[in-house]
Amino acid sequence: MKIVQSKVNQIQIPAEFNSMAWHPLSWTQKEAKQIPLYPDTGALESAFTRLRSLPPLITSWEIEALKKKLALAGRGQAFVLQGGDCAETFEGCTSPKIVNLMKVMIQVSFILLHETQKPILRIGRVAGQYAKPRSKETEVVNGQEMLTYRGDLVHSIEETTEARTPDPERMIEAYTRSALTLNFLRALSDEGFADLNHPEYWELGFMKNNEFYDEYEGIIQNINKAISFMDAVTEQPLITLQRLDLYSSHEALHLFYDAAQTRRVPRKQGWYNLSSHMVWLGNRTRDPEGAHVEYLRGIENPIGVKVDASITKDELARLLERLNPEREEGKIMLISRLGADQTEEHLPALIRTARATGHPVVWSCDPMHGNTFLAGKVKTRRFEDIEREISAAFDVHDAEGSILGGVHLEMTGDNVTECVGGVSGLNEEGLLQTYETYCDPRLNYEQSLELAFLIARKVRG
Repeated sequence: MKIVQSKVNQIQIPAEFNSMAWHPLSWTQKEAKQIPLYPDTGALESAFTRLRSLPPLITSWEIEALKKKLALAGRGQAFVLQGGDCAETFEGCTSPKIVNLMKVMIQVSFILLHETQKPILRIGRVAGQYAKPRSKETEVVNGQEMLTYRGDLVHSIEETTEARTPDPERMIEAYTRSALTLNFLRALSDEGFADLNHPEYWELGFMKNNEFYDEYEGIIQNINKAISFMDAVTEQPLITLQRLDLYSSHEALHLFYDAAQTRRVPRKQGWYNLSSHMVWLGNRTRDPEGAHVEYLRGIENPIGVKVDASITKDELARLLERLNPEREEGKIMLISRLGADQTEEHLPALIRTARATGHPVVWSCDPMHGNTFLAGKVKTRRFEDIEREISAAFDVHDAEGSILGGVHLEMTGDNVTECVGGVSGLNEEGLLQTYETYCDPRLNYEQSLELAFLIARKVRG
């Protein structure tokens, strides 16, 4: 049986949308890619309607606060650390995994903070990153053709045609898991886990085997000395040292999921995607006239745009104008993903094109996706290539009089073996020791902290 995925379900447009030039479902009139075709449109419509009625996961105030902070990063007055899983899984919604992500985000950000002397914006690929784009609609497993796995938001990774059938009830499950994750992250942030007076709360034991551990300990000691000094000169406790913000982000890929949680809020203009603080547009869905851009042009959230060597000057200029016609600062983040060997060749033209449009953008570097290769049957990345791309990106921005305002990493606080290299010396033969990712390989805990030191030194010059 030949499986074909060439269209998108058409569901009933709510009556209140009929007179609007843009609404959360106006994208259904455009060509849509990377969106699953559900066999039961009625079940999809039922799940969509129920999802629309559930409480929002975040608030518009948080979104507006993030945009203001991103504007600072665009001016070089802050730095963005965006990181987390390639693809979240339902079974990965557990307290140890969430705690470990929080720990590694805190530790990496404090290395960057200490070394760069800039505020660090922490944006997790978390609480919604349940869908993945794929280059092929189907795959053959044991002689049987089935849909390619597109993430737990769509179907199961189990290798049967039944398990791979898109199930709209998974949108409700993804919302629930996202809510649980955000709730736990907020509790960790607000109730002392991130307190700078107690770094032992967010230390992972196996860091002590790393050659960077002594340097890391020195950073924490310096921070504690600074806190002690402030405590001595002020009578008021430094409440801001007891909590740290971690914003959420995911790729705006599954538009039914995102549209269901896109709403107007009292006393504010426009529409907000209240499932995430920030969303991004991937390489495969960035057609300026396509469904994903049509959806994203109508929301107030900050929007990331992945760009590589294939994007033309005209396409980039049209994207910026379509997504941010008001030229709002902090609204658009351009995330270059070129590969270590192509950054010096192609990034200058991207920077010049963006500058020529007059649009304010925040530049970030994704050193992961342009450096993926197969080792046997599994995907991996070389730590050295990741570092080289980041280093080259800093050099190019400096030469062009531009500012690299952040990095976008696939990383985990778990001790996985998915990317080769780094001080631990992991080689291709060792990849299968703890290879857990459902999609792309992630930096493990030690590699993430090592990279943080290398990034910080590059920023510091």
